[in-house]
Amino acid sequence: MITTHAVAKLIIAGEHAVVYRRPAIAVPVPAIRAQVEIVAAPHGQGCVIHSPDLARSGQLGVDSDPLLDLVGDILSTWHSPIPDVTITITSDIPIASGMGSGAAVATALVRAMAQFLQRDVDHDAVGALVYRSEQRLHGTPSGIDNTVIAYDQPISFCRRPPHPDGTPQSALIAPLTIKHPVTLVVGDSGERSPTHLAVSGVRQRREQATAHYDALFDAIAAVTMVAQQALASGNIPLLGALCSQNHSLLQAIGVSTPLLDRLVVAALAAGAYGAKLSGAGVGGVMFAVTDAANSSAVAAAIQQAGATRTFTTIIAPYLPA
Repeated sequence: MITTHAVAKLIIAGEHAVVYRRPAIAVPVPAIRAQVEIVAAPHGQGCVIHSPDLARSGQLGVDSDPLLDLVGDILSTWHSPIPDVTITITSDIPIASGMGSGAAVATALVRAMAQFLQRDVDHDAVGALVYRSEQRLHGTPSGIDNTVIAYDQPISFCRRPPHPDGTPQSALIAPLTIKHPVTLVVGDSGERSPTHLAVSGVRQRREQATAHYDALFDAIAAVTMVAQQALASGNIPLLGALCSQNHSLLQAIGVSTPLLDRLVVAALAAGAYGAKLSGAGVGGVMFAVTDAANSSAVAAAIQQAGATRTFTTIIAPYLPA
């Protein structure tokens, strides 16, 4: 049996603006993971996937499912025949929450298939396969989910325009320096919204007010760059204040909800340094930046304000080589 994992992620700053070539910063959340197990099956069974969390099963070549499509993509890319295997997928990451559930499952699946087929793949190869899977799920994903989860490290990320001849240009990706541990309390609103709906909503509104939205994206980019400096210098109170600014800008582009706003306000009232939604919004999760001593009080306030669940995670220091 082969077992692989992939972590959840949180965007600290820059969501939505990142789709329009502004920077974003994101971190892995190792405490919450997706898991894939592959077991060899009797000859002739083919490739079968079970997703007990979703009460869903399917067979490659018979059923229609995005994860089966990813397996087909993997086999095609690596010129491998369909193996006789049973693949079981489980995940602690809430779906459609802004924590990269789809990218985490896809990353764990690519890693498991690589081990089973004895393929040596690097982060870039994993990320490329996962990105294609994200495209099937979300239409025009930013690329940040598959990157931070496949690399399993904090990163800054910025898309670039095509080359003059029209060929795509790879994104600017750099490791993110984190000087001191950062305590985050994450609150799940329980509201679910597919990423592609939030992204397409922003796109439609931007088409009607391009200059206004581009100004908002520029403001998010400025906040993101200072937040990156705050992480590098270990200024956690400043990071919190910047997250609150980012949340206000996300409200302005129309991706927050009354419940998310209520959770943010509750966290601030409980003494958090700052708070914001994370991910596509229109539901999903928010997080509060706090100190370790106050994290329980912040978590209780977020829960009382209506979160379906909370958890506290610590983003470890990271000093790139």
